[in-house]
Amino acid sequence: MKRVLVVGAGKGGTALIHLLSETEMMNIVAVVDKKKHAPGIQLANQLSIPVGHDWEEWLNDEIDIVIEATGEEEVFQQLLLSRSRRTVVIPGAVAYITAQLLEEKEMLVDELQEQTTIRENILNAIHDGMVVINEQHVITFMNEAAERIVGQSREDAIEQHVHTVIPTSRLPHVMRTQREEVNQQLDLENNKTVITTRIPLIDGEGKVVGAFAVFKDITDVVTLAEELTDLKEVKTMLEAIIQSSDEAISVVDENGIGLMVNPAYTKITGLQRKEIIGRPATTDISEGESMHMQVLKTRRPVRNVRMKVGPAKKDVIVNVAPIIVDGILKGSVGVLHDVTEIENLTSELKRARQIIRNLEAKYTFDDIVGQSNEMILALEQARVGAKTPASVLLRGESGTGKEIFAHAIHNESDRKHNKFLRVNCASLGDEELERELFGYEEDAFPFAKRGGKRGLFEEANNGSIFLDEIGELSQSMQVKLLRVLQEHELYRVGGAKPVPIDVRVIASTHINMEKAIMNGAFREDFYYRLNRLPIYLPPLRERKDDFRVLIRNILLKLNQDYGRNVLHVSKEALNYLKGYDWPGNVRELENVIGRAMMIMEMNSEVIELEHIPELWLHPKVTKTSAIHENPDAWNGKTLQESLDQHERRILIEAFRNNGFNKTKTAKSLGISIRNLYYKLDKYEIDKDNMQDFSN
Repeated sequence: MKRVLVVGAGKGGTALIHLLSETEMMNIVAVVDKKKHAPGIQLANQLSIPVGHDWEEWLNDEIDIVIEATGEEEVFQQLLLSRSRRTVVIPGAVAYITAQLLEEKEMLVDELQEQTTIRENILNAIHDGMVVINEQHVITFMNEAAERIVGQSREDAIEQHVHTVIPTSRLPHVMRTQREEVNQQLDLENNKTVITTRIPLIDGEGKVVGAFAVFKDITDVVTLAEELTDLKEVKTMLEAIIQSSDEAISVVDENGIGLMVNPAYTKITGLQRKEIIGRPATTDISEGESMHMQVLKTRRPVRNVRMKVGPAKKDVIVNVAPIIVDGILKGSVGVLHDVTEIENLTSELKRARQIIRNLEAKYTFDDIVGQSNEMILALEQARVGAKTPASVLLRGESGTGKEIFAHAIHNESDRKHNKFLRVNCASLGDEELERELFGYEEDAFPFAKRGGKRGLFEEANNGSIFLDEIGELSQSMQVKLLRVLQEHELYRVGGAKPVPIDVRVIASTHINMEKAIMNGAFREDFYYRLNRLPIYLPPLRERKDDFRVLIRNILLKLNQDYGRNVLHVSKEALNYLKGYDWPGNVRELENVIGRAMMIMEMNSEVIELEHIPELWLHPKVTKTSAIHENPDAWNGKTLQESLDQHERRILIEAFRNNGFNKTKTAKSLGISIRNLYYKLDKYEIDKDNMQDFSN
């Protein structure tokens, strides 16, 4: 414990006494001030801390820290000269800043407490019960109405599993399905009946973080409805409940004449009770047909019908149900929900989420799965590279996860709190790409935006920019980007003034860069500037050890998307998948697993070989049948080597028969042109050396 002497008991000193007295690491030896009635002296007396008026009486070798809180430079200098070498002297400016910070802290704490109290009061004031659970299905909030309806105190319920408090609760089911349940009846163990709405809580990344239920006790209503058969008596008994409900409710008789509306209904329609009661059900409708009249005609309820009501044409959703007593139609009851505000909030939320997705990296290294040596090496290189400012070049085939690596590198770097922007260099022409990357001045070209526009490099300043498919850039764009990387500045299109930038560049390519340099398609100086930290992402065929963990990860994702519960793939199906070459890599694997899940029975939990679609040039036949059909099929090579040899022979023949036209060849083989390029490069098939190949 440090021994502290406080010199100066004014505002700053008093704040420090408050702060130090609350910590066990500091012991205030004494508080000194010339003024006997200084606020800090009075506080010290209250805290039983020794006080004095001459600091020289207290300064000795046992003092560890002296805090000079007078703000006088002369006192500070004297303390420096008089202290022992082991004693630390802290100037008064620190005390002043500390006082300010403490005041701000207290203000923020008070404001937070006030907001929390307001929220608690609001939620406790409503008549409907509310229960909230977290990801572990544990209750985190229960209001007073829920406490009353459930019959258990909040102190006992909070931090308990929801099924411990409400055994029949369906909130865990709502979390699993991610589907809300509206106006559902639920019978509690205390013999109460409630109408409840259950909604999953989903964060900005689409992850379920909990769920909540809002419910109303209708025990008395149900009891009365079972006992009473006359509509007028039911109306009398229910009127108090309907009038106090926050839901907008209207009731009409068997002829469609208004019998009852509550205050919430008049508020949402903008009409008075006298304008609705005793009038036809069409009175309050400004656009659409009367759902009351439709229900009275069909004797069937209607749900979620959109229409406009009242003079202001308020946009609402309508639910209407018939009132039938002993088989006789007595009228209908309708409930309106105002959707205007909900739509506005939903629109704003979608827009905000879109902005966040565009400006933030979504993935981290925790999202990258892999146990193979090749993937572990790539992850180690990426983690090291994330901590440096160097440019990163991600190399690998399409579908190997280059973009996920770019996201993770940004999120692991010291730039993670700034923007992350992605640009596909292959999707834009030179002029459009230059304007997008560098921005432009207002007179740079016809129809240019007034005031010009900032480019993506400026938008990503102090953050990261991901240049996807960098190998597709033209020579002229390579030169312009090289200058940005070298000089850390750019010129807008049509601009004459350099704009300084500080952006971390992460690039990716699937092409053979060294071959592109030899062919003159890629500048060598630009390549070396980009290739400060090359990271090779292995294709799926080189990381067969990762199949189990990859498939498990894919199943977790697709189970949520499809509402399924597939647990794993069979051994036979797994061996078949491992035997394929996977030119589309992980992206293709996810596609195949998804197709298999769609043709399975809904309750099936295992993907069998029969569910897997037959993959191209990878027939689903056993070794026995293959040898029976062709006794010369196996020549001592591995299955993959034999398949590669067969695939290479077919590619050469198809390429030659189509006059070396790659587009026609891809079409005749039923594959994409991109897939064909990959296979021609893999087997080193080229028109110029076709004479070296034999069929």
